[in-house]
Amino acid sequence: MTTQSEDMRMAQDGDDENGQADSDAVPARAPAARGVSSVPVARTQNLRVLEGRFVLERVSDVREVTLESGLLALVLGPDGGAAMRRDDTAEDGWAALWNGDDAHDPEATGMLSAVVAPLAAGELPVWTAASYDGDLVLVPADRLEEAVGVLRRAGHHVAE
Repeated sequence: MTTQSEDMRMAQDGDDENGQADSDAVPARAPAARGVSSVPVARTQNLRVLEGRFVLERVSDVREVTLESGLLALVLGPDGGAAMRRDDTAEDGWAALWNGDDAHDPEATGMLSAVVAPLAAGELPVWTAASYDGDLVLVPADRLEEAVGVLRRAGHHVAE
């Protein structure tokens, strides 16, 4: 037999009197509802490893950036920017994954987080940039095999 305060605590915690989870329990406080999108949340994606290795460069003046075939992405922010440039000779190069072969609606939610979250859980550093049709996710080149394994275990399809 439980007291009324114990019953309230169990309803809040979702546990029964034996400490077991009670699937019918209602949380004491539900999170505030936010705007709901009709666009489905991303689950699995098709990714492709891009050929080559890339370096990241700080950009302080966009006029000094050479627009050449090795430039993968140029991102400008309030503090300057960054360039992702192909450099197969870089010692600390990055490998690039691309999810834009199956272009997604720009309003689709969770596309980038569906890729980045498993990598973060695997303690893999990432560098990202987005285009209209897809996302670039860079991981350290020496950890590419590990990153591909993490993404596949998360349900993604990765072509190398």
